[in-house]
Amino acid sequence: MMVETVRGRPGLPDHVMRWIAVAMTLMLPFFLLRGRAISDGFMSCIGVLFLLHCLRARDRGWWRGWPVFALAFWALAILSSVMHGTGHAVAEALVLGRFLLFCAALECWVLRDGAARRWLGLSVTLAALWLVVECWQQYLLGTNLWGYPRWVDGALTGPFYKPRAGAALLMVVFPGLMVFATRWLEAPAWRPRLAGVGLIMFLVLTMILIGQRMPALLFGLGLGIMAVLIRRLRWPVLAAGLVGVAGLALLPVLSPPAYAKLVVRFMDQMRHFSDSPYGQIYIRAGVMLDRHPWLGLGVDGFRNACADPAYVRDLVLFGHTFPSRGVAVGCNIHPHNIYLDVATTAGLAGLACFVAMVACWLWRMVRALSPARAPQQAMLCVTSCVMLWPVASSSALFTVRTAGWIFLMVGWGLAASADIAGEKRAERRF
Repeated sequence: MMVETVRGRPGLPDHVMRWIAVAMTLMLPFFLLRGRAISDGFMSCIGVLFLLHCLRARDRGWWRGWPVFALAFWALAILSSVMHGTGHAVAEALVLGRFLLFCAALECWVLRDGAARRWLGLSVTLAALWLVVECWQQYLLGTNLWGYPRWVDGALTGPFYKPRAGAALLMVVFPGLMVFATRWLEAPAWRPRLAGVGLIMFLVLTMILIGQRMPALLFGLGLGIMAVLIRRLRWPVLAAGLVGVAGLALLPVLSPPAYAKLVVRFMDQMRHFSDSPYGQIYIRAGVMLDRHPWLGLGVDGFRNACADPAYVRDLVLFGHTFPSRGVAVGCNIHPHNIYLDVATTAGLAGLACFVAMVACWLWRMVRALSPARAPQQAMLCVTSCVMLWPVASSSALFTVRTAGWIFLMVGWGLAASADIAGEKRAERRF
């Protein structure tokens, strides 16, 4: 027997489809940590359900604004892949749209009310707590829950086999844990305010002990953005910074391997950055962009072309020459920077569309900021700024692990920014 839906059309009722999408979204943070294939399936399913909702409700307004730039970037990525890539690259380009559709679905449909966002906040908090507990268990007891010790370079792996805890914690720490410090620091009593300062200091120490350089640096950037956006957090962030400096000074005693990686190796790489593996990868990507400036080389273009002798040459930029050190040094599966990833995929035209899309995201979130009354939305703005910071090494953008977190947090942040009154009502319930 058919079930009547929006405008009398047969199929699942709209509220049932949305309930399914909300349930998938709430489980997504855990599967992004441990089950990429399931995460991909969830995001794709949410996008399809959203399209069905839009078709039934005849809703054509969702694609105005940032989706225009997203669709333009997607079209350029497909065009470049057709021109330069293989059949597999074209197929990869065609399915990139699932991430963009997933983000729009979160903003306009799945997380449109405060209750769904509140439950997602709880899910992210549990994921963040799991990461923190597993990191400290491994540091204090020597192994994590599965019996894995810290990595050979001293990095804490948390609940993972490899050193991924720092990047994972960076994605969830601000909306999952730092939001509580923000709330507590707004309290009139001194005890919750002291707890808020203590939580920030504890998270700083945790990130230092994890021993991953880029997550630690980006976490520090996030603290700086918090201090800029929220006046009440400036002194606590300064105190946490001093704790971080003290932690680094004591790191040779607390964790000699982490000190060797965070301080010694980092300083050595910065002194000779262009000769480091990261510098050589960036040089190779720059040469590719110099040879194909407008449309790039398509999806997986960097991976497929990085060993081509045509791109193994010095890069001249602003009158300065950056020498290439050979094929193997600058070749990898991706350029280790999301903006270089976009540029080598869709050229400068695609990069311009992507940057315009990011600017729309951040502008929407910054305009809606109300840190005292809606700290969750403020923390999502901080997270989005950190994830999309241009001067950083990163995993490949077009993978579930990276794109899943970025589009989850951005979609959540845009939904919260569009309903700041609902955010305030939700905060009062805590």
